[in-house]
Amino acid sequence: MTDEQSDQERAESRAHHLLPEEVAAGSDDPQAQAEAILAESDLREADQNAAPDTVLERRTSDQTVVAVEPPDRTVAPRARRDPR
Repeated sequence: MTDEQSDQERAESRAHHLLPEEVAAGSDDPQAQAEAILAESDLREADQNAAPDTVLERRTSDQTVVAVEPPDRTVAPRARRDPR
């Protein structure tokens, strides 16, 4: 299978599985729409700065931050008022 064939199959699959909002927007050519979506996706994957206002961080499990649980807050019982 060549890259061109796999790209064609990928676009055909994407054209048959449009997101609900993509279907709602409508398209005269779902195949061309899928190709455009995949081209943009490939660009964003290749150049992570290609998508403005999008930050994609890739971290390994040893680079994560350990969550620190806040201390339990116990509430002291209220003092009873003398009814006098």
